[in-house]
Amino acid sequence: MDSINPLNEKVAMNNPVATNPMHNMSSGSAAVANRMQPMSHGTGHHINPLNAQINPHPVVKPVSQDKIQTAVVPSAHPTTPINPRTSNLGVARLPHRKGDHHMFLTSDDNAMMKHIEETHIPDGRDFDVKPLVHIIEDIVHRATPIAGHVHEAKVQAHLEALEAKAPHSGLLELLNYLAYPIHRISMELISKCANKEDAHSITMSLLHSLTTYSWDTKVAITFAAFAQQYGGFGLLVHQYPTDPLAKSVAIIMELPEIMTRQDVLKQKFDAIHDLIDKMLDVTKCIIEFRDVQTSHSQHVITQELEMLINTAHISTAAYWTMRAAVMCAAMVLNLIAIGHEHLSSTSEAWEISSLAHKLANILDHLRKVLNLCHQKIEERRQHDAFEALLRLLRTPHIDNMKILSILIHSKDDQLPLFDGTHKRRVSLDVLRRKHVLLLISDLDIAPEELFILHHMYAEAKTQPNRPESNYEVVWIPVVDKRLTPWTEAKQIKFEEVQASMPWHSVAHPSMIDPAVIRCIKEVWGFNKKPQLVVLDPQGKEANNNAYHMLWIWGSLAFPFTKAREEALWKEQTWNIELLADSIDQNIFTWISEGKCICLYGGEDMEWIRSFTSSTRAVANAARVPLEMLYVGKRNPKERVRKNSLIIQSENLSHVVQDQTLIWFFWERLESMWHSRTQQDIPGDSDPILQEIVTILSYDGSDQGWAVFSRGLAEMTRGKGDLIVQVMNGYERWKHEVSDITTFVPTLDRQLRDLHSPHHCTRLILPGTTGHIPERVVCAECGRPMEKFIMYRCCIE
Repeated sequence: MDSINPLNEKVAMNNPVATNPMHNMSSGSAAVANRMQPMSHGTGHHINPLNAQINPHPVVKPVSQDKIQTAVVPSAHPTTPINPRTSNLGVARLPHRKGDHHMFLTSDDNAMMKHIEETHIPDGRDFDVKPLVHIIEDIVHRATPIAGHVHEAKVQAHLEALEAKAPHSGLLELLNYLAYPIHRISMELISKCANKEDAHSITMSLLHSLTTYSWDTKVAITFAAFAQQYGGFGLLVHQYPTDPLAKSVAIIMELPEIMTRQDVLKQKFDAIHDLIDKMLDVTKCIIEFRDVQTSHSQHVITQELEMLINTAHISTAAYWTMRAAVMCAAMVLNLIAIGHEHLSSTSEAWEISSLAHKLANILDHLRKVLNLCHQKIEERRQHDAFEALLRLLRTPHIDNMKILSILIHSKDDQLPLFDGTHKRRVSLDVLRRKHVLLLISDLDIAPEELFILHHMYAEAKTQPNRPESNYEVVWIPVVDKRLTPWTEAKQIKFEEVQASMPWHSVAHPSMIDPAVIRCIKEVWGFNKKPQLVVLDPQGKEANNNAYHMLWIWGSLAFPFTKAREEALWKEQTWNIELLADSIDQNIFTWISEGKCICLYGGEDMEWIRSFTSSTRAVANAARVPLEMLYVGKRNPKERVRKNSLIIQSENLSHVVQDQTLIWFFWERLESMWHSRTQQDIPGDSDPILQEIVTILSYDGSDQGWAVFSRGLAEMTRGKGDLIVQVMNGYERWKHEVSDITTFVPTLDRQLRDLHSPHHCTRLILPGTTGHIPERVVCAECGRPMEKFIMYRCCIE
């Protein structure tokens, strides 16, 4: 029973050398054919389905071998022998003919795409051809017969990179399906090149033969078919000097004679190698587009992304890559067919250069579209991850492990935390069922903040059995790599900050997913200034920023909830202990001794001398035990440090010894303002808030100021010029001071009597403080303050 193979008929009609290669198939080839599982049709003929799909045009009637040879072989004079070195037999010429294919070189890409896409009728089968491309890359880089020093270096780099990759486990399975089509396309390349068909016609024929495959598979099969031929030629060139069999084959092909023209061959193969590199890059991009459409199927491919993928013109890229493979195959075959006469062909050199330029442009376009596709996919992935994170935060949990594992994503089972106390990596289990304070900041966290936090954390851990010590701190560094790339300098900075922390920290910022960074910014309101997000033992958010609570009350604020904050404020009154806290240990001694205490600030050294001398004189005259403490200004810069040294040397008053504690005094006062403004108390009827605003506004002015208090009892305050005026006029009101209990109330009345309705009060807050209330009332007159934006540069 006769067997019809449409591809055999097609190849035979165009191949005068091998009219039916299937007749000469070895037993191994027969095994390949059997593997394809031929189907039996009603005609009784066995049709190989793989062969049928390679050549979709059915052959109605088989053509005899005699007719094939008569139709194809050019007639020769019976008395004239054919010289394969001078005849055109078997030589693939690539002229620019007039006709249908010329439009692909001159018309716009729309017409080109229409013709190409008409050949594309995919059957839905999906192959991962990356293992095949890996082998192709290995072949073409090893097979280069002659290369210059530059190319040798490039080839070596490619080979080292390839060897670093483990062989793909899916290669053998893939070849079960594609080995035979690759062989048939290789035969078709030889046949059509031998019949002098032009490059476009051959490429379109290959597209028809591969009509049911996806674009990436079409390209991979064609590329592999060329790689077979190129690899065989390269293998022969490499082995014929030492291998007797290779030498005999090479002599028949007159290869040694061809290889004598090293200078010309080097230029030719350098050009081929450059073109092959472009083909590989474009092929990988085409495969990547296939991955975009399949690997990310869990994220719905939006219409916008689909339209973006269509702008890549994959079909055009596939055509030109396959055409480049045809061109390279023709050059190798021509070199064997006519040898020296072919070495100096300028038309091929021009077309090789044109193809390389064309593929370079296509590659640039593909990469741009790919980048946009990846951006869209990443945006969708991050959106989905963000929504999932929000749902997770709203869902009750047994413990905090699930939430923490999402916030701190461990890659490759790495230990995600760094224990700052023991200097080692640890798992998230150390945080299980504990109150966790997420310290969120960028890499530029101030040393002063780290110092104060270190002090508070160490104090809490000295008594671990106390309920208020049952919490852990984890540093979450916010580094958005989409905005600023990660550099070696940033890595060093990160390690420096991490090493200075005694608590836990994320092992590396890359463990913080972009969706988590978005949650930190949009849900928790992070804006450069450090904050503490509190998670209870079940992972539920207890407070989106307990930073101000920790600054004001330390560990007494445990468990750092909004309810605890409200309860602490209800117990609080305005006094010197709330204002000064522990910036100087002498304050607690002065309070216990019942002394009058004066805190004062400013930068004008002349005013400081005037104020301290007049105040000291009044206290001595009134026999009031008074202690004064200089607290500088909000930004304790060089001038404040110099002032402190002068005050000490002239014995004008006490000073805060540590400049960091001066910074903490003002930072804590600002935290009081933030915390108090979020309480459900109208600002114009909140005495504590009014006093906080007053002190902050004093610091915003260029004058000095002072606060007086008798222990934890009565307090008063005033601007620098008014206080000096009151002290200089002591003779007018000294009769009102009978003892220490009347000193502060009398001073308060004198300051109020001198108060002028004309004033200009400034409340200056940093621009990254987070919550800013829309309405702030003036501490002097109670009217709403105007809001301005101020930019300041203060260099001392």
